[in-house]
Amino acid sequence: MAVAGVQRRTVAVLSVGQILGGLAFGATISLGAVLAAEISGDEAYSGLAAAAVTLGTAAVAVPLATLARRRGRRLSLAVGMTVALVGVVLVVLAAGLASFPLLLAAFGLVGAGQAANLQSRFAAADLATDATRGRDLSIVVWATTIGAVLGPNLTGPGEALGDAVGMPPLTGPYLFTVIAQVFAIAVYLLALRPDPLLLAHEVVAASDASARTAIAKPDQPAVARYAIFAVAAAHGVMVSVMAMTPVHLLHHGASLSIIGLTISLHIAGMYALAPVFGLLADRLGRIPTIVVGQVILAAALVTASFGQESTGAVTIALVLLGLGWSATTVAGAALLTEASSEARRTRRQGLSDLTMSLVGAIGAIAAGLVLAWIGYGGLALVVGVAVIATVLLAPLGRTQRVAADARRV
Repeated sequence: MAVAGVQRRTVAVLSVGQILGGLAFGATISLGAVLAAEISGDEAYSGLAAAAVTLGTAAVAVPLATLARRRGRRLSLAVGMTVALVGVVLVVLAAGLASFPLLLAAFGLVGAGQAANLQSRFAAADLATDATRGRDLSIVVWATTIGAVLGPNLTGPGEALGDAVGMPPLTGPYLFTVIAQVFAIAVYLLALRPDPLLLAHEVVAASDASARTAIAKPDQPAVARYAIFAVAAAHGVMVSVMAMTPVHLLHHGASLSIIGLTISLHIAGMYALAPVFGLLADRLGRIPTIVVGQVILAAALVTASFGQESTGAVTIALVLLGLGWSATTVAGAALLTEASSEARRTRRQGLSDLTMSLVGAIGAIAAGLVLAWIGYGGLALVVGVAVIATVLLAPLGRTQRVAADARRV
């Protein structure tokens, strides 16, 4: 009962942190591509903003996981958000100096905040049981909706505020990012007590067999590999299309407000129905839920390709893109956690975040080139290869899991 109480408090604290982290991320990503294109003077480089964020996320994913393993989630999450705060300040400085290299380096540091946000979902699973693992981590993912949807819509007010204080163009919204980051750091440092990962270590080391069995799991490396692949592939698809959408809409005459609204709805799709997918993963199964996510991603790509001339169709595609990502990420994170023994779990979680971030970075870089080559519709169809691969490999993951379950019996 004591562990269950700590788990409820942990989920609540992580949810508050995710609201603040989502606000920071939403305000940052909505203008990243536009800011990169303006400072570089070449729209082919617009995807490098998202690429820098995801590369930064990749660079700190494993170190943050290692820090969490040694010192707990509380310190790890706070450090990630602190590095991101430094990055946001440097983004504003780079815009004022019109320095593209500094801008990319700054966005790389911002990626540490995204790494912390990603790690939060695993922190929600540290003390969870099989029956509630998907639900608990999905609640934390869902909490990001509030800040993430609000963030891009602060573009207008942020620009007005930035102009009033003499900030460079397109950087005003980052004022809200700074405030959100500071509060998130305080929440993690002061409220995430006891630390869920350190407590999980204590439970596993204790003599209470029932509590230990709920957290410690037999190792299933084949299932873990599939989970890492599925999450990374979905993330690559999402980042590639999402990163190019602001530039595509700008070409078709959309205002910054419309672009902000589109990204807001996309981010709502990423997070708002996460609890639904969490419950689905707990009841229907992890792998079937991943397949559902792939079907939704396929629908998004087809809509984006054939409706690329319509702002409405692109918006619908972005919402579907977020939903498909959400289903795959929630189910994949739950699958990875329960397929890894306690000794290997944190390292594999860091490896998963590293892999998905690298795939996202490569996708964002390539997306800018593909956009310039065959357009937005062509880009949507090209990334569909990752969706097909995930579906084709799903039976392998299911077979390995069933075999593992049979051996335990």
